[in-house]
Amino acid sequence: MNTLEKSIVADMALAPEGHLKIDWVQTHMPVLNRIRDQFEKERPFKGLKVTIALHLEAKTAYLAKVIRAGGADVTITGSNPLSTQDDVCAALVEDGITVFAKYKPTLEEFKALQIKSLESKPDLIIDDGCDLVTLLHAECQDLAENLRGGAEETTTGIVRLKALAKEGKLAFPMIAVNDAYCKYLFDNRYGTGQSVWDGINRTTNLVVAGKTVVVVGYGWCGKGVAMRAKGLGANVIVTEINAIKGVEAYMDGFAVMPMKEAAKLGDVFVTVTGNRDVIRGEHYEVMKNGAILSNAGHFDVEVNKWELEAISASKRTVRRNIEEYQLLDGRKLYVLAEGRLVNLAASDGHPVEIMDMTFALQALSLKYVNEQYEIIGKKVLNVPYELDEQVARFKLKSLDTSIDFLTQEQKDYLDSWAEH
Repeated sequence: MNTLEKSIVADMALAPEGHLKIDWVQTHMPVLNRIRDQFEKERPFKGLKVTIALHLEAKTAYLAKVIRAGGADVTITGSNPLSTQDDVCAALVEDGITVFAKYKPTLEEFKALQIKSLESKPDLIIDDGCDLVTLLHAECQDLAENLRGGAEETTTGIVRLKALAKEGKLAFPMIAVNDAYCKYLFDNRYGTGQSVWDGINRTTNLVVAGKTVVVVGYGWCGKGVAMRAKGLGANVIVTEINAIKGVEAYMDGFAVMPMKEAAKLGDVFVTVTGNRDVIRGEHYEVMKNGAILSNAGHFDVEVNKWELEAISASKRTVRRNIEEYQLLDGRKLYVLAEGRLVNLAASDGHPVEIMDMTFALQALSLKYVNEQYEIIGKKVLNVPYELDEQVARFKLKSLDTSIDFLTQEQKDYLDSWAEH
């Protein structure tokens, strides 16, 4: 059975437009192109089945093609119902990759498509938010019999993986790609920082300058969102539960306060915590008329839509990806992209050059876990530093930029304990 016969996509007639998108990102992903050349020669995944669950747009599609160039039989599914691009899915099928994904399926359909992606009984996985891992530890345990391990993309996913490992239930090794330097320093900060505002600005068509923006969470993603909001002319408030990050946000020049106080002041809210209910009923009670609520923290549980709906007289879609909730007292609050990732559900995700580095880490990490899975054991492993540095060196080379190297005398000096 060929990939067209196996796949479930919305419309194969959309493939030409999808190919154009993939060609565009390939042109701007020099690091991944270099790894593809390496994989075509070495064929590290020859004879293996790889299943990928990521936000299924052009950059992800090119990663899938790179893994296939390494000899793998690749199956891919989406990790968010609103971020899948149907034209890209169709193009991938024509490129020999099995696809189980559509834009905006029901939640039941979405889960069924993810399960279908695992029915090949993969040897390796690339996951986003621990979606595949959760299925393989719950109702799909029988589909994990060949699994050697995989790589995880997100902060949220690593939290879930570590919880599994702590309970002694993790059934195979997973590499925490999100915790690599070249991931959180660039993807989380510069990628999220830019793409969140791409999504908000494209969706609302409103000015940011002069508005009060509340950034909920000051991890690496929150830092990027706050930095870009400041650059666009906003007054930025940060809310935190971590005292150290609170001090950091204060010293970075932002106002820091509890959400109950910030809720009274904010014009635009962006959640980036990975936790649930960080904006909830008590906060809606004091918000301004017209406040805009958005999420960039993976799951659609950070902004509690159910409590908002419970205190609303009506709800309607007023613009694509904007839902208006009119409260019983007449105020109107707006939720972007159903509370899902605004930078992917309402935009195209991180810039291509940023994802070039992140997906290079994914490709190299998958190769590493395939070679070392028996030694690693059933645990969550950080990306080996040499892979992190390799991606950075490839990136510098693509920028026609070089750095210094230590002399032997300098290395000896740094390694010595004796008096200098």
